[in-house]
Order: sequence, then structure tokens, then C-alpha cells
Amino acid sequence: MALVRFKNSFPSFLDEFFSGDVLSNSKGTFLGNSLPAINIKENEGDFQLEVAAPGMKKEDFKIELENNVLGISSEIQEENVEENERYTRREFQYSSFNRSFTLPENVDAEKIVANYKDGVLNIEIPKVKKEGKVSKLIDIS
Repeated sequence: MALVRFKNSFPSFLDEFFSGDVLSNSKGTFLGNSLPAINIKENEGDFQLEVAAPGMKKEDFKIELENNVLGISSEIQEENVEENERYTRREFQYSSFNRSFTLPENVDAEKIVANYKDGVLNIEIPKVKKEGKVSKLIDIS
């Protein structure tokens, strides 16, 4: 009788778990946390950030500016309970993200504004208007 090596044709859950496929995927999710896509545009007078976050409300976001670092975060927790005479089903949902951006020195932090519309959080960061080129004669003493 010959020994035949048997290879399981079904992928092992543990193989997927330890390879990282269960914990993360190419879309940036990690155990219920996801990073939304963010576009950054620089115009002559400002910077604009567009955060793709469909299905959220403006109250779900927290935007902070501390030590020239702009932080955008969100944390949502939900619990759905369905009761029937034979069973009770509870579903918990948790999602969060946190992104930080170091702002350049030429921004006017006092005039940053944000709005949320049609699933996109827009943040406008105005630049400080530069003075024209300064020309002066420097005396040598």
C-alpha cells in the first residue's frame, strides 16, 4: 500500500487569519475600522480636503486643530435587538477612523470651515495671503 499525501482543497480559516486576510483587506478595513478615501487639492488661495464618507451624518465627525495638526475622526456604535418568542438576536456594529494632517505654515487656522453634503465631508483651509516682494535698501554701518 502506498502513502498518498492529501492536500485539503479548502483554504484553512487559520491560514487566512494568520496571513492577514481576515484582519485586513485591500480596502483598508481592519476589524470594523475603515479609512475613507481623502482627496487633497491645492488652489491658489486655499487647500481643500474631500473625505468620502457616505451614510454618515455631520454629527458623526470630529475635526480638531492642535499644534498645526488637523485631525479628522469618527466613531459610530450601534446595537440592534430583535426579539421573538423563540429567540433574541443582537447585532453590534462599530466603525471608526482617525486621520491626521500636518498643515503648512501658510494657512489661516482661524478661517477653516467644513461642511457635509451628499456623503462627502468638505474642509476648506484658506492660505494666508503673502505680502508682495519686499524691497528695501539696507545700510551698512
